[in-house]
Amino acid sequence: MGDDSEWSKLPIDQKCEHKLWKARLNGYEEALKLFEKIDDEKSPEWSKYLGLIKKFVTDSNAVAQLKGLEAALAYVENAHVAGKTTGEVVSGVVNKVFNQPKAKAKELGIDICFMFIEIEKAEIVQEELLKGLDNKNPKIIVACIETLRKALSEFGSKIISLKPIIKVLPKLFESREKAVRDEAKLLAVEIYRWIRDALRPPLQNINSLQLKELEEEWVKLPSSAPKQSRFLRSQQEMKAKFEQQQAAGGDADGGGDDGDEAVPQVDAYELLEAVEILSKLPKDFYDKIEAKKWQERKEALEAVEVLVKNPKLEAGDYADLVKALKKVVGKDTNVMLVALAAKCLAGLAAGLRKKFGQYAGHVVPTILEKFKEKKPQVVQALQEAIDAVFLTTTLQNLSEDILAVMDNKNPTIKQQTSLFIARSFRHCTPSTLSKALLKPFCAALLKHINDSAPEVRDAAFEALGTALKVAGEKAVNPFLTDVDKLKLDRIKECAEKIELAGGTRGGAGADRKENKPVAGKAPVLSGAAGDKDTKENAAKSGSMKKAPAAKTGGPSKKGKQSAAGGAGTAGTKGKKGADLKEIFEPELSIEMCEEKASAVLPAACLQQLDSGNWKERLACMEEFQKAVELMDKTEMPCQALVRMLAKKPGWKETNFQVMQIKLRIVALVAQKGTFSKTSALIVLDGLVDKIGDVKCGNNAKEALTAIAEACQLPWTAEQVMSLAFSQKNPKNQSETLNWLSNAIREFGFAGLNVKAFISNVKTALAATNPAVRTSAITLLGVMYLYVGGPLRMFFEDEKPALLSQIDAEFEKMQGQTPPAPTRGSSRNTVGSGDDGEEGEELEDAGNDVVDLLPRTDISDKITSELVSKIGDKNWKIRKEGLDEVASIINEAKFIQPNIGELTSALKNRLNDSNKILVLQTLTILQQLATAMGPNIKQHVKNLGIPIITILGDSKNNVRAASLATVNAWTEQTGMKEWLEGEDLSEELKKENPFLRQELLGWLADKLPTLRSVPSDLILCVPHLYCCLEDRNGDVRKKAQDALPFFMMHLGFEKMAKSTGKLKPSSKDQVLVMLEKAKANMPAKPVPPNKTSSRGIGSAPAKSQAASGSSEDFSSSTAETKQDAKKPKAGGSAPKTKGIQGKKVPSKSNLKEDDDRSGPVFIFVPNGKEQRMKDEKGLKVLKWNFTTPRDEYIEQLKTQMSSCVAKWLQDEMFHADFQHHNKALSVMVEHLESEKEGVVSCLDLILKWLTLRFFDTNTSVLMKTLEYLKLLFTMLNQEEYHLTENEATSFIPYLILKVGEPKDVVRRDVRTILNRMCLVYPASKMFTFIMEGTKSKNSKQRTECLEELGCLVESYGMNVCQPTPGKALKEIAVHIGDRDNTVRNAALNTIVTVYNVHGDQVFKLIGNLSEKDMSMLEERIKRSAKRPNAALARQVEEKPQRIQSANANANILRKGPAEDMSSKLKIMYRTYRIQARNMSAHSETSHAVPREFQLDLDEIENDNGTMRCEMPALVQHKLDDIFEPVLIPEPKIRAVSPHFDDMHSNTASTINFVISQVASGDINTSIQALAQIDEVLRQEDKAEAMSGHIDQFLIATFMQLRLIYNTHMADEKLDKDEIVKLYSCIIGNMISLFQIECLAREASAGVLKDLMHGLITLMLDSRVEDLEEGQQVIRSVNLLVVKVLEKSDQTNILSALLVLLQDSLLATASSPKFSELVMKCLWRMVRLLPETINTINLDRIMLDIHIFMKVFPKEKLKQCKSEFPIRTLKTLIHTLCKLKGPKILDHLTMIDNKNESELEAHLCRVMKHSLDQTGSKTDKGTEKGASRIDEKSPKAKVNDILAEIFKKIGSKENTKEGLAELYEYKKKYSDADIEPFLKNSSQFFQNYVERGLRLIEMEREGKGRIPSSTGVSPQMEVSCVPTSTNTVSSSIGNSNGEEVGPSVYLERLKILRQRCGLDNAKQEDRAPLTSQLSKPSHPTVASSTDMLHSKLSQLRESREQYQHMDLDSNQTHSSGIGTTSSSAASNIDDLKKRLERIKSNRK
Repeated sequence: MGDDSEWSKLPIDQKCEHKLWKARLNGYEEALKLFEKIDDEKSPEWSKYLGLIKKFVTDSNAVAQLKGLEAALAYVENAHVAGKTTGEVVSGVVNKVFNQPKAKAKELGIDICFMFIEIEKAEIVQEELLKGLDNKNPKIIVACIETLRKALSEFGSKIISLKPIIKVLPKLFESREKAVRDEAKLLAVEIYRWIRDALRPPLQNINSLQLKELEEEWVKLPSSAPKQSRFLRSQQEMKAKFEQQQAAGGDADGGGDDGDEAVPQVDAYELLEAVEILSKLPKDFYDKIEAKKWQERKEALEAVEVLVKNPKLEAGDYADLVKALKKVVGKDTNVMLVALAAKCLAGLAAGLRKKFGQYAGHVVPTILEKFKEKKPQVVQALQEAIDAVFLTTTLQNLSEDILAVMDNKNPTIKQQTSLFIARSFRHCTPSTLSKALLKPFCAALLKHINDSAPEVRDAAFEALGTALKVAGEKAVNPFLTDVDKLKLDRIKECAEKIELAGGTRGGAGADRKENKPVAGKAPVLSGAAGDKDTKENAAKSGSMKKAPAAKTGGPSKKGKQSAAGGAGTAGTKGKKGADLKEIFEPELSIEMCEEKASAVLPAACLQQLDSGNWKERLACMEEFQKAVELMDKTEMPCQALVRMLAKKPGWKETNFQVMQIKLRIVALVAQKGTFSKTSALIVLDGLVDKIGDVKCGNNAKEALTAIAEACQLPWTAEQVMSLAFSQKNPKNQSETLNWLSNAIREFGFAGLNVKAFISNVKTALAATNPAVRTSAITLLGVMYLYVGGPLRMFFEDEKPALLSQIDAEFEKMQGQTPPAPTRGSSRNTVGSGDDGEEGEELEDAGNDVVDLLPRTDISDKITSELVSKIGDKNWKIRKEGLDEVASIINEAKFIQPNIGELTSALKNRLNDSNKILVLQTLTILQQLATAMGPNIKQHVKNLGIPIITILGDSKNNVRAASLATVNAWTEQTGMKEWLEGEDLSEELKKENPFLRQELLGWLADKLPTLRSVPSDLILCVPHLYCCLEDRNGDVRKKAQDALPFFMMHLGFEKMAKSTGKLKPSSKDQVLVMLEKAKANMPAKPVPPNKTSSRGIGSAPAKSQAASGSSEDFSSSTAETKQDAKKPKAGGSAPKTKGIQGKKVPSKSNLKEDDDRSGPVFIFVPNGKEQRMKDEKGLKVLKWNFTTPRDEYIEQLKTQMSSCVAKWLQDEMFHADFQHHNKALSVMVEHLESEKEGVVSCLDLILKWLTLRFFDTNTSVLMKTLEYLKLLFTMLNQEEYHLTENEATSFIPYLILKVGEPKDVVRRDVRTILNRMCLVYPASKMFTFIMEGTKSKNSKQRTECLEELGCLVESYGMNVCQPTPGKALKEIAVHIGDRDNTVRNAALNTIVTVYNVHGDQVFKLIGNLSEKDMSMLEERIKRSAKRPNAALARQVEEKPQRIQSANANANILRKGPAEDMSSKLKIMYRTYRIQARNMSAHSETSHAVPREFQLDLDEIENDNGTMRCEMPALVQHKLDDIFEPVLIPEPKIRAVSPHFDDMHSNTASTINFVISQVASGDINTSIQALAQIDEVLRQEDKAEAMSGHIDQFLIATFMQLRLIYNTHMADEKLDKDEIVKLYSCIIGNMISLFQIECLAREASAGVLKDLMHGLITLMLDSRVEDLEEGQQVIRSVNLLVVKVLEKSDQTNILSALLVLLQDSLLATASSPKFSELVMKCLWRMVRLLPETINTINLDRIMLDIHIFMKVFPKEKLKQCKSEFPIRTLKTLIHTLCKLKGPKILDHLTMIDNKNESELEAHLCRVMKHSLDQTGSKTDKGTEKGASRIDEKSPKAKVNDILAEIFKKIGSKENTKEGLAELYEYKKKYSDADIEPFLKNSSQFFQNYVERGLRLIEMEREGKGRIPSSTGVSPQMEVSCVPTSTNTVSSSIGNSNGEEVGPSVYLERLKILRQRCGLDNAKQEDRAPLTSQLSKPSHPTVASSTDMLHSKLSQLRESREQYQHMDLDSNQTHSSGIGTTSSSAASNIDDLKKRLERIKSNRK
């Protein structure tokens, strides 16, 4: 007993685990008591025993085990955690309890199993029991079967799943153990009780004896349905009900309903195992089926027949098999084989069910055509086949094919088709048989009831009767209005006979006798029918809500989609006439007509008809009119009357009064009588002839309208148009078009043949008469109102000018709704119907107008050769095949759905190993969707689902293309087809992370827009749950995003129930997510109201078909993605309304609107500062995270509550992304109006925007970036500077987005980073971007590195933080990156630094690996060859633009950008980078006017909304200069959300044209140049070239190089062609360089190459030999001057220095070349005084430094010519003169100044000038010869002479130079000019001497007349005062007086201070004002008096202008503060002086 006492003290749970059985027994007993005592099911006590319960049931001691079982049962019953133990406990029961000999143990085991079932664990219990059936111990097997049987009996088949049990039943019947077989028999009987005959097929293969026994047992069973007697915990209400019934008297009648509810209809098909048959087909099947011997074909078919007898077949690719069988049915001559093939098809359809649906469309037409066979067995087989096929698809999908066959001439085909329609109708419900679907069928059947063949009539009656029975009289009667009573009664009689059996629809109706198939098949077919039935019933009951929606919402769907039954409408085109009886009338002879007319008209009237006197004719007509007015409709002989009117003179009547009455009579006859087309044809010609008549035109139009009303508009319009265009009169043509425009508005568009008009409209558009063209465009506008976007496709090939007019007309119509018809048949019908019908009719008026567009049948073009090409082994041939397909579809524009073998061919290409072909196939499929329209539905299963498979491709671009294609398809088809069936769930099942994330993302986009979804969506849920736990984070994220939208359609309960099969741990996690999703679940979109009728949205931009009766898919994908704010976007209005918030009642919206009046951002004084303090003091969380956690969001919400409007805050923190879009739209709207508020909340706004970066929805991201661009532009205008706090909490998150896969996002982020540099120091930005380079995302690294390069290029090395060395080392690390684009970016960035800083880069980088260093050196070498191309990004992905609203445009305008040669792609990138750098400028210059910034990203994002109004730069009226120039601030309007679309087209067109400039084909190049010239010559268009200048110049000099190297050497080429090309190029360039703003865009590298090309051309002796060669060279000369003057002065100067350096280095270069370069430099030097302030001197000094480093003085002196050294000295000298000592401040970019002599040289020059003048600088006085001091040192004299000789050397200024030399010699007679002459040629010396002699003669002869030549041309070129030397040299001697320089120096000083020149700051590019107001050299007149008067004037004018000028300057310039204070006075001064000069010269 001692032992006992030991364990008795232990706690209960330890006793239960004790090794002594007694201890355990005691433990179990105590546990049992404890379990019964605990009241709280959630008590923590329960958890202690979780791990022990299994031991309770598996105890090795039998006695203890019994007690353990009792305790376990109590635990399961009471513990809330018991469910967690289900698996292990039931497994223990099965293996350790069921084999016990004690019956009690078994009973307890069964009870435990049942208790687990009761606590909702049925599936796990069943799983364990089924595992037990595999046990070797028969005892266990029997016990498991018994448990299953009892469970089924008590819980019913709803809870116990029968499918897995039935699956194992046959195996149990084969058991050797009798006990097992007997128990199995009992189980089978129990199952039969629940599902009846559905059990027969699965058991048909068991032993016949056993089957017989079963049959006997089954018969004994009671017929009443069984009921559930034990209930789950969740079914307590049912339990209570059941108990009440039991108490009330057992199974009373009242329980019947519940019984029905409890017994679910089980479909035998579901219980069967699918059999795979494709692999079992005979290997030679496809050969045999084609064999010539019918016996062989029969063998093949018999093999298939055996296989398809399997009642359920596994899904697979049956396309080839179906094709083979279809061929036999259609083509085989042996009818026996036809029947056999039909049986095979029937078997396939029955075995595959829905999975056969994709082949139905191919098979049905063939079967229907084959009904021409008369043999009963063939007909029966075909009927069986077509019926089985019908069950696999819907009537709507087949309607096209069926209707097409209805017009067949063969009566048997007509009869069988009608019978098939009748049988099909029986399977429909009122909701699936909508009016829109009935209409075409009724129209066709009504023709058949008038058929001559009685069997056809009978069949049609039966079909109409069935329709009446199924859809009800209300739906069908409108179509039967014209049927006479007898026939109507017959239809109704048929309707009464037809029985629609409730449960199955098998045997009802006269025609089902043929449904007696092979014995084994019977149950299957009925099962199939049953299945169809249950699904439909479910659909019916589940969608009663939606049926009315389809009715009432009908009309409102117009525009976006077709009537509820989209398909089938194409077939109705011709059948519209069936609604109205058409009047046929034979043509009568003239005699008959006279006879009939005389009966109704007065005799006198008839006699005077052709009288010669007009008055008599007039009187006769008046009589005629009265008679017609009084005539009765039935008596009116219309044809006779109009014949009389046409009698001579008829329509040639010359008197307008007579004619007017004639036309009125025609209108009267048409209105009052029964007017036929025959009568119409008599008068139409005359009416059209008079329609253009000024006096009779209106009457003619009225008559036409009356005829249109009588004979229907479509027919009349067609006749009238063809008559109008067969004559030449333009007035008639234009008036006819006007009449038709009006008529369409009055009659509606129904029935009009668009294509017929289009050819006439095209003729009209090509007419020379503008009135005809205008009318045609107006008519197109009206047609657009009804047809929408697709109409434009017909006019793509018109001229651009015409196309833009058409577009403008369409734009006008945008947003208008077509008016309701006021005339014609539609009006009458609408009037008669009730509300519902009115809606339907209205809708039908434009019923999916896309279908009215005639579609071409391309099936004949899809030849077998083409198909085999597409499938060829060689990819190039496959590509050719695909190209052919694309061109076929392009040509056809709109096509019929029949595309033959193309489907399978394209499907195979989707799996092509060559990705290029996959992409091409996707493009073709997009085209196909647009071309086929809604009819593409039938290809969804075949081709659509494989497109989805491609979403799993590893390549990003392939996935993007696939998604675009799927979206293009869904736009046409709606979503229903995609969601039906298992296909989508099968895709989701694949464990491909890409596929999963793309597919879920797509579903998350689409599901919120749907009002209802097919029930099959539930099949995706298990896979969705798998995705929630996927390894891949993106998949998990996407799955979480999609969860609320699944729940929105399926409901929380269904979703939660689906978690049952998950592992316990997964289930808990998923349930938590479901709870979260439930909170965020959006409401379903509401159906549009009836009241809004057709008011939604614009013209039917994409008539998108609604599939089925109940779906309404709002807005196409393009719109969904775009922002929701877009007013009236096609159909998105209802959508956004629908998703407004979780479950917010819509009433609250009214309140909200009232509250929205105040500001959205509230200014809180010191609010921002306080928040910063809090963050610094760690009172709040620092904004720093990898993903935002809830606490950050809550904190932000709290902070915002005080300064953001409540309603906006609700939108901002809403769970649904639509609301974020809304919030962003509001913020954009209030940005300008609430600047102060925005700035005060900026830190919070930026933080909220960082949260949006973590959203996955693209539309939100795009909208966020859009807002940011506008925000930073505003901040820049406000001159706001970001605080550190704002920057650190925003920039790092923005930089994350630069690595986005979408190009458009990356581009926007880069734009924002650029703009941020204007409000935050670039050096600080640098560190953030540097951090970004450490990302794992290679795209992010690439973009960050590029951005760093741009920063260095824009802001110099000072931007590099912490030091240039460290920064460059970090950048250099990436040269070894494994990603190619990153490597390239790193190399390009370092090359950028190299271009700015030269070899010093290598020091800064430090040690690099050999490989990296060689890559870098190679790249630097290349960049030297091709300047700046090194900056090009190697991989340029063109942005893939998502289809805009017009998807067609995308297909037809496949961006020419893609054809650009790779070279030009690189150039494109280069010029983007360079152009952007120009806009960046130094950090301080915020106020650089925007005209001078070239922010390419800005331009790309601009939709032409911004017009920079710049003052004209070239003005010859100097008066204008008097007004201070105010440059308008450019207004940057909010960029439209659709900027991408327009700009992409313009930009890509320009890119394409520019790429053609460099073409090797001369004509192509000339054409391209002509196009560009056209743009450049039109001021308004020239700006389109902005941003493309470098690209254009590169293309041009490439062409110049090509001419030089290739064309000129080509003997065969006609040299005139070359001259023509040269003149085009030069002309273009001159046009370009006259537009200053464009000329300035050219970058230095490009200018260098251009100048090289032009100088080479000038020196090309081959050109001089050409006929017009001299002219070419003269033009080049002119062009070079333009380039020098108009380009950006820094760039051109830099370019010339580099070019000179290169030419001197190159040994091959001719000295002539260098000489010309130097001449250009001299010219630049002469321009320096005017341009000095626009030049970036730092860059120029760096270039001079590099030049002097390469060519030290010694080396230069060794040159053959001394020109180079003199040129360099002159340049340095001039710069020193102009800038003074400040020049030494501009050496900042030179790292090591000791490398060259530059600094020393500058110091020397400075010293000279200081010694000489005693003042700091003397910019203005040093050039004029007349102002040189006699004592000036020799060096000075030399310089002056050098200047003069330079002028003589240049062609333009030679005379001026000679004049100056003459003046100089005269003044300094002892001056020695010999040294300057001796180096020149003899010819030059003679020329100088001759020139001096001539001047002497001229001066001696004419007295002292000034010989200045420089004034006027310079005045023309720039509105800046002329350079002083020319003026002063001519003035100096004009009066013969001379004044010493010292006199002026003092005054000059005063002038300089007034002008502020001493403190003028250098800046990159001065704004216009500073250019216009900055004479950098006050001019000195030649007499003292003049100077005094000028000084007094200056003082006055200074007072007068000071304030105005200062104002304008402060606004616009960044460094000139005071320079322009006396600008105006200087100009005034100058003008007067010029007047004086002119008068002197006269």
